[in-house]
Amino acid sequence: MTNETFIKLKNVSFSYDEGNNTPEVPAINDISLEIEKGSFVAVLGHNGSGKSTLAKLLNLILSPTSGSIYIGDIELTDPKLSEADVLKIRKNIGMVFQNPDNQLVATIVEEDVAFGPENLGLEPSEIRKRVDDALELVGMIEYKRHSPHQLSGGQKQRVAIAGIIAMMPECIVFDESTAMLDPAGRKEVMETILKLNHEYNITIIHITHYMNEALLADRVIVMNEGSVIADSTPYNVFTNVKIIKSAGLDVPQQYDLIHELNEMGHKIRQPDTLSIDDCAKSIYNYYKNLGK
Repeated sequence: MTNETFIKLKNVSFSYDEGNNTPEVPAINDISLEIEKGSFVAVLGHNGSGKSTLAKLLNLILSPTSGSIYIGDIELTDPKLSEADVLKIRKNIGMVFQNPDNQLVATIVEEDVAFGPENLGLEPSEIRKRVDDALELVGMIEYKRHSPHQLSGGQKQRVAIAGIIAMMPECIVFDESTAMLDPAGRKEVMETILKLNHEYNITIIHITHYMNEALLADRVIVMNEGSVIADSTPYNVFTNVKIIKSAGLDVPQQYDLIHELNEMGHKIRQPDTLSIDDCAKSIYNYYKNLGK
């Protein structure tokens, strides 16, 4: 991670127009934030909090009602934005959605991964290299001649990620990409996300409902009713139980147990991290020393 700002939002708002002369429905309310290049940011919020709307604004799927958005040195909200700039932004901000079936377009895995690079007009030799490299990175090279629709949910999602990687984006937005997966599939996808961030310095924005996934990020942003109500390290965010629960969310189970025990009058030391091991150690040490 560097200190270089990659994404910048200044006073961004967005409302959905329902038509039929009904009032517009606000989804994003005057948000300002910056995301550094190479960082891993988790975005949390209950349904309707605005987090998925935020993701779509970053890829020009939606345009803000007001405010400015910058990707690198390009202003997305500039009315004079050229088609070349739009293409550059969409190439640099990849999107992986909740249902991998909605992103799989071919009947063979390697053909699916090649779809994006082909649309970029790349040479066949470059496409071949990108497809193989992307499948190798997500651990799916041995399945390159398989049908995507015969794969498990986690494997399908990794193929969808490979299709984005093959376009060589600087940032990937995962919009609840683990929501439809079983625990094994979620683990596969999270391992891939961490590899992309740690080894390839790809900026990650991970929108999720799973608190333990957010613990793996450098930074956690919590949204509620279209506004950012918390923005800090995972430790600082999740130890502020009151603000997390005010957004209709839960803290990671291991820390929630410590919080509930302390609410009952116990005095368990706050762990150094929110890992399961550290939380268990704090609870163990408290009860071990209770009778001394």
